[in-house]
Amino acid sequence: MHLGDIFDDLDFTMATAGIEITAVEIDSRRCAPGVLFFALDGQVAKGIDYVADAVANGASAVVVPAMVSCSVPVIVIPPSRLRAALAHACAAVTGRPDREVQLVGITGTNGKTSVATLVASLCTALGWHGDSIGTLTQERTTPAAPELWRTLRALRTPIEDSAKHVVALEVSSHALDQDRVLGAHFAVAAFTNLTHDHLDYHETMAQYFAAKARLFTSEYASRAVIWVDDPYGRRLADACTLPTVEVRRSDASQVASTLSGTSFLWRGWAVSSPLIGDYNVDNALLAMAIVVALGASEESVANALRSVAAVPGRFEVVHDDSPTVIVDYAHSPDGLERVLHAVRALSSGRVITVFGCGGDRDRAKRPRMGEVATSLSDYVIVTSDNPRSEDPEQIIDEVLSTVPAGAAQRIVDRAEAIASALSMARDADVVLIAGKGHETTQSIGDQVLAFDDRLHVREILK
Repeated sequence: MHLGDIFDDLDFTMATAGIEITAVEIDSRRCAPGVLFFALDGQVAKGIDYVADAVANGASAVVVPAMVSCSVPVIVIPPSRLRAALAHACAAVTGRPDREVQLVGITGTNGKTSVATLVASLCTALGWHGDSIGTLTQERTTPAAPELWRTLRALRTPIEDSAKHVVALEVSSHALDQDRVLGAHFAVAAFTNLTHDHLDYHETMAQYFAAKARLFTSEYASRAVIWVDDPYGRRLADACTLPTVEVRRSDASQVASTLSGTSFLWRGWAVSSPLIGDYNVDNALLAMAIVVALGASEESVANALRSVAAVPGRFEVVHDDSPTVIVDYAHSPDGLERVLHAVRALSSGRVITVFGCGGDRDRAKRPRMGEVATSLSDYVIVTSDNPRSEDPEQIIDEVLSTVPAGAAQRIVDRAEAIASALSMARDADVVLIAGKGHETTQSIGDQVLAFDDRLHVREILK
């Protein structure tokens, strides 16, 4: 695509307008000939400071919030319009792949990954094309605009393939606040819940909610599916002007759950799935409602749920016999509380919990997570969970700051903590290892080390 075609409302010389643009980047290190570089500010660095690097790496043109001197064409766009221009350029250069799929945007504190994965799996089981973009597939929950649009382009199906194609995208509050999904239009926007998390970024729950609520406007979506048993979901549904499907726990009846799966009645249809725990019933109800909103019949969706696989790292049973060991991604107070209630309901023995809190993240939630773990478990070991640049001992101090003395043990080394929990477990006990789920690395200081809770458990029990 030519530069003049991307910015057809700007005046260029013929030579400048004819520059071939093959990609858009916001990372100067990824620039090469044919790249249009956007000097977008980060949380710390100024994008304009990297223009020289982008040009040195081969960028064919740059978009900046203020004039700079360089050897390639410079397009100046006011800071307030820069992100919108980035979204437009990414969509144009990739050929608007969002128009060739039905996008589903899923937002909320907990459950985004599970619901997105379930939606993609249900679509595949129905004979459609189903894909998901999020925590399990990308480095960030919601990719930056250039990566998001490239991913959508890579996923699109050939023109001659007439099967419906659905892409479920996890949409984080950070992404909405930073306009990463601006310009994309969603066939369905879905809301899971809103609980304490990310207040290091949003500062207040009101601001956190406001960021999430942006997705539920005609600017982004055609219709909404909202979990209304959550107070913020209820508030969102009451204010939403889009056609809305309300989903609640009472949509499921005769719920029966074991460590091998769950069954229930939904809209008159018998449903069974390998998903475990009450909160996964909530996730399934949302996913099924979304797929029905996309045009599937209720009967076909109910039947399709039987064939979906469990979501990696989400209530994943990695050892199912004497003792049972479960790995889960729960890393917020509400997420940990939900999974512990589910574990307790399925356990005839003790519940032994291993968890930690991430470094360089919301510190206010740490004491609450300590309270949740110790109140709902028989034994708790607090350990490291990606301490990053923080002192692991200090993080554990904050987790235990409101916990009675002796209510939990501290073992900084995560491998040692898991081994200790397994060594004390009796046959009827359940060991829950929370916080990292599907993750395969541990960030300590400036090192990213290989570490997978699931593999570590299997190695110990082998």
